[in-house]
Amino acid sequence: MNPCFEIPLFPLSAHLLPGGRMSLRIFEPRYVRMVKEACATDTGFGVCMVDSKGDRNKNEHIYPIGTFAKVIDFDLLDDGFLGVTVEGQDCFKINSITTQNDELRVGECEYIEKWYAESATLPISPMDDKLREIFENYPELKALYQTPQFSDPIWVIYRWLELLPVDALQKQEFLQQKSCIKALEYLTQLVE
Repeated sequence: MNPCFEIPLFPLSAHLLPGGRMSLRIFEPRYVRMVKEACATDTGFGVCMVDSKGDRNKNEHIYPIGTFAKVIDFDLLDDGFLGVTVEGQDCFKINSITTQNDELRVGECEYIEKWYAESATLPISPMDDKLREIFENYPELKALYQTPQFSDPIWVIYRWLELLPVDALQKQEFLQQKSCIKALEYLTQLVE
């Protein structure tokens, strides 16, 4: 059984998955504190998708599957906000959420099994080529990744799940699967 751990949670409308990178603008004091603590202790925090139908007062507004993220770069932006680049490490499941005095949510979590695949047995063409095209057409996306892994099927699937406007609940269902096959089949239909 996976050991449980506690991490601060950062709810977003976007999803960050393992190997993914995202630029964030941090301005709320609770999240500034979260980022400062993560940097000072060389830890991270959980990036989670927001459930717009969930009750905030009961902490039901955060979907249960999130991604542990580490800060890989930060800067003070021209508007005074904190600019942070994070990288997704591993997916986790939230078992319970508590709210601290400043409204920062902290989750008791456990890691979920990683997807894995052998490149030769998981057909990702033309999804890999189309993802390359997107990176070429969007320099701000390309700039986040020094070494994109277009030959890694799991990396390609995760990037498509981040980029495509797939319903958050659908993404959550894919991430709860032990295999990436259902996500691959779904994404292949959308991308082709």
